[in-house]
Amino acid sequence: MSSVAIIDYGMGNLHSIAKALQHADRSVSVMVTDEPAAILRADRVVFPGVGAIRDCMEALRARRLAPVLREAAASRPLLGICLGMQALLDASEENEGTACLGLLPGRVVRFADGLVDARGQPLKIPHMGWNRVQPRIDHPVWAGIEAGSWFYFVHSYHAVPAETADIVGTADYPVPFAAALARGNLFAVQFHPEKSQAAGLRLLANFLSWSP
Repeated sequence: MSSVAIIDYGMGNLHSIAKALQHADRSVSVMVTDEPAAILRADRVVFPGVGAIRDCMEALRARRLAPVLREAAASRPLLGICLGMQALLDASEENEGTACLGLLPGRVVRFADGLVDARGQPLKIPHMGWNRVQPRIDHPVWAGIEAGSWFYFVHSYHAVPAETADIVGTADYPVPFAAALARGNLFAVQFHPEKSQAAGLRLLANFLSWSP
């Protein structure tokens, strides 16, 4: 039986993600764990996250999970979700600057103040709610998901990768930003697939069957 480990470092909607993965593919064994050996035994790894990046990195260091994430990303499919996506980059400007995992070259920046929509109405930060996502490449994790499908976002910061080829999906707020990144074994999304109904479940099912 195929297995997926959800990394538990104290930050993330772990129960919701586990339930969504089980619903996406009932043949897959889903575990929530902070045990390095268990994570590295799994066929796939999910790295979720909510909250502040400095707390995320401190929690990973305290549980000695940063090297586990690096090893997992080098050897099997890994899905980063929300803060878990941001932590994959080199650094974030959040919390006056925070070094991250460096698995994807680039940085994380805050949405600019004073954003307005097409009608001139102010846009709030954090960006919260449903937004359309446009895939940029024909990646297996996008299989069966229509361009412009709605996904659920909650974030004040967004990824700016050093290489635009790593951007595999965009959303607008009000200009395009990276909503999904991919490189090698990594696929990462700024939105929450576990809160994104049918499109989110399809993305999770695709990840569970993806073989880079």
